[in-house]
Amino acid sequence: MFVIIGASSFIGVYTATHFIENGEKVVVTGRNNKFREYYDSVGADYVGLDLTHPEDFEKLPKEGVEGVILISGALPASENADLKEKENADQYIKVNTLGTCYALEYCRRNGIGRLINTISFGDVAGAWRTDPPVDESEPRDFSFAGDHAVYVISKNAAADIMMYYNRQHGMKNAWFRLPPVYGVGPHGHLKVNGKTVKSGLQTFIDKAKAGETIEVYGYLARDTVYVKDVAQAYYKAAKSENAYGLYNITSGKATTLLEQAEVCADLFAADSGHRSEVIYRDDMVNSGRSYLFSIEKARRDFGYEPVFSDFRELMKDYIKETERGVYPRLFADREV
Repeated sequence: MFVIIGASSFIGVYTATHFIENGEKVVVTGRNNKFREYYDSVGADYVGLDLTHPEDFEKLPKEGVEGVILISGALPASENADLKEKENADQYIKVNTLGTCYALEYCRRNGIGRLINTISFGDVAGAWRTDPPVDESEPRDFSFAGDHAVYVISKNAAADIMMYYNRQHGMKNAWFRLPPVYGVGPHGHLKVNGKTVKSGLQTFIDKAKAGETIEVYGYLARDTVYVKDVAQAYYKAAKSENAYGLYNITSGKATTLLEQAEVCADLFAADSGHRSEVIYRDDMVNSGRSYLFSIEKARRDFGYEPVFSDFRELMKDYIKETERGVYPRLFADREV
């Protein structure tokens, strides 16, 4: 049996579903009763849990648990506050750091040997590059300013505490460094410094559906990951004796914005009957930074191999899941 904390989240739903499809019994937690109905339909036990309430962990099973997947967390992309008007550092610490402490204590008290959590890929933002790929030995290098700063700090602290439990209490905790995660869910829009903005991918999709010209500004190549690959990474790590410490969980491939735009223009052209023209503006400088992460450690330790490293195949599955309708219905009332 596995406990999946935060199964009413975007990544959480896919992860819990993957475990169930592989024959695992799961107990899932969340705070949205809409997801309770979904989990009842797939035969999973649903427990209401607030990560900041340590007493809520008493609701979870105390015997027969192989491991815990911790996906719940406070994210900048969901934060409504403008940091110039309202500081939210305490919320990140309460949810991401103290919440991890409470989950670890639940594990320790009940003889559960592994918790798998996440950190931000922004913890090495100062070292982002494509050659050579960034691996797990890269020292932390991040900004102490901006709307992601305290998020990164809270996640780094959580990872350090997990390593403490590994060394002090003989656990085999692991944590995933995740880049932007693509998939059908509530991520067409996100929050930047408290303001809602349309994501770059959603902009490409919307323009392609309308047959409008898509402009790509300058060169940028990014290593992203499909949500189904994150789900299978959780499963493989949870079932492995070797998973321990930090892992990059990405596509292992840097895809340019131009490639993304061309794929969207191809795949969504049927909506308007006209394929969008894609214009590459090399006269414009893109302020973003390219990055590529090595996934060799995850390959070696628990056989992680992304199925959707090719962006065209990723978007084909995205369209298939959109048409199937299960995930769009689950996230229909959520912005992010």
